[in-house]
Amino acid sequence: MNVKDLQWKKDMTVKELVKQYGQTGYQSVQLAKASEVFIKMKKNSAKTYLTFTSNMVSCGLRGFFAQLIELGIANVVVTTVGGIEEDIMKSLGEKFAIGSFTADDVELNEKGINRVGNVFIKNESYMKFEDWIGPVLSKLYEKQKRWAVSDLLREIGLLLDDKSSILFQAAQKNVPIFCPAITDGSFGFHLYLFQQKHKDFIVDVIADFGNILFTSSYDEKKAVIALGGSISKHHAILCTLLNGGAEYAVYMTTAHKTSGSMSGATTDEAKSWGKVKDESDVATVHGDVTITFPLAMIHALEVFEAEGLLPFSSEDEGEAN
Repeated sequence: MNVKDLQWKKDMTVKELVKQYGQTGYQSVQLAKASEVFIKMKKNSAKTYLTFTSNMVSCGLRGFFAQLIELGIANVVVTTVGGIEEDIMKSLGEKFAIGSFTADDVELNEKGINRVGNVFIKNESYMKFEDWIGPVLSKLYEKQKRWAVSDLLREIGLLLDDKSSILFQAAQKNVPIFCPAITDGSFGFHLYLFQQKHKDFIVDVIADFGNILFTSSYDEKKAVIALGGSISKHHAILCTLLNGGAEYAVYMTTAHKTSGSMSGATTDEAKSWGKVKDESDVATVHGDVTITFPLAMIHALEVFEAEGLLPFSSEDEGEAN
């Protein structure tokens, strides 16, 4: 295959753009390859693990993740606790502002504003979450005393009424959400406070490890879409390792392989561990996930829609909104 000059044309679709990326060179080729792997995951009925970190829920990708769950693209979700908290905040009506990467952080702190890159989150948003979660925990405690994390998150999702919510869509579609570091945030602090008053209240992380292991089997085809890194990425690929390795994997990250980090580890490195199979279809894309992931996935969605592989069309979704 040779390099081919990219050309714009009137009414160009994302599908057409990404197809051209395949012959443009550099990371555009990797992005086009990632999209093709997404297509293979779906067409070959692979159990697909979608993993992401909380900063991707802080931004506008949150509703896209929820939509992918609704469309049946993601079968298992793994994330960090900030993603859980911020999904709930947005479901409660909280708005996050677009700010600046170069804002005066001391001034922001004095104003009660927290910065995530160029996204601003007010302290009041966390206060609203904290006011909401206390009564919810009391209600769940009355129902039962011991909860696996994914079961707890499903119950919370059933209490929400927001189609753009990851928790809501996962609860509606019976897609488990795993959060192995549930204590690493405001939610964890409130779980601790609640347990001080109710010593028999247990959130069982170990039981949930068993739950994620049994989301797939050795014989089942498995796929991983890892956006960013951290514990969410590793938790999913550890699961695929213990079940024989994934047939498909796409990693999207800004981290580099020379760091030796989980975030920078490539799909090729995963083969050395058996996390993906030797003959797997894989792609690693370096770049901002808010740019790379929508392009690659929307290309795949346009293919799925054209071939009738989605439960509803984009036109149906537009009419519903």
